[in-house]
Amino acid sequence: MPQFHLEKFHLTFFKNYEDAHFTFGKSLNCIVGENGCGKTNLLDAIYWLGLTKSAFHTQDTYSIQHEADFMMLDGWFWKDTKPTQITCSLQRGQRKTVMSDKKAYERLSEHIGLFPMVLISPNDADLVREGSEERRRFVDGVLSQLDQHYLQNLLQYNKILTQRNTVLKIFAERNYLDHDLLDTYDEVLLPLANLIFDRRTQFLAQFEPLVKHYYAFLGDDREQIQIQYVSEIEKLNFREIFRQYRTGDINAHRTLMGIHKDEFVFEMDGQLIRKFGSQGQQKSFVMALRLAQFDLLSVEKEMKPLLLLDDIFDKLDDRRIQKLLQLVENETFGQVFLTDARPERTQSLTQHLQTEVKFFDLVK
Repeated sequence: MPQFHLEKFHLTFFKNYEDAHFTFGKSLNCIVGENGCGKTNLLDAIYWLGLTKSAFHTQDTYSIQHEADFMMLDGWFWKDTKPTQITCSLQRGQRKTVMSDKKAYERLSEHIGLFPMVLISPNDADLVREGSEERRRFVDGVLSQLDQHYLQNLLQYNKILTQRNTVLKIFAERNYLDHDLLDTYDEVLLPLANLIFDRRTQFLAQFEPLVKHYYAFLGDDREQIQIQYVSEIEKLNFREIFRQYRTGDINAHRTLMGIHKDEFVFEMDGQLIRKFGSQGQQKSFVMALRLAQFDLLSVEKEMKPLLLLDDIFDKLDDRRIQKLLQLVENETFGQVFLTDARPERTQSLTQHLQTEVKFFDLVK
């Protein structure tokens, strides 16, 4: 399978990095140092290169170093024997720019999926513990890297949904109602909802067996897990039901039905993992989700994504750590970036691996 890797990386005014250069190895890159030295920030900068946004916050300007006016990231990816320079830049008060070999994309979405990445971080626990929005965001994130058509449909759906909700609020403020205008939005929104529902359904049919495989690998196959996709789109005559809900939409000043309310239910032996799964079972399940994401991207993109592992040694027990390192040694992954606040632990765990290991010791 063709591989790609990030070789050189230059960060300017990105979070705690004023001006930093890195040259990474093709296999395992261990980023170590005490807390607060910028390990997670470096992973987030790499994530920016592939996804054009931060993995940890929704405001782009939070990535600009305090008191700086701009930030810039320059990375050189290699696919086979061909290098590609990706540049992400952001100036306060302006829109971000992403360039490939110094040529700006007309739409940022065109870049998504070209350099696939999978991040495993402590925040992943939210996928199990928090509300449905976290799980939808996860599924949408995976599908957006897999399928440009899905990404464009999702962006268009969210745009029309926002416009419809804005109109509903204006109606309430002005004590005015225009059903013909709402019909115009609905005629665009409903077909998009069906397309998104169909793709999510297809995705889950591919994805769930991979999650089960990795959960069995990590958890020694003691429990049976399942992912249920629950959507109002499945209802017969959904279009008519959606229309009947319009009075509720008008009263609530927002759209109450649609794929933006879908839920992905995580179960173990028929019970909610969130309620009945132990901490260890929840960790195994979340790790299985991410490893399944990696596998699916590998197959669909015909190349191994970059794998970013943030602070996982503190969150996993020894057995699960050994299982993960077993996958590293078996070359299941391509280029891997791993952070740890305890360099001696990483040295000990990786010293016997039959793969290239490169260390980066960061200081405050």
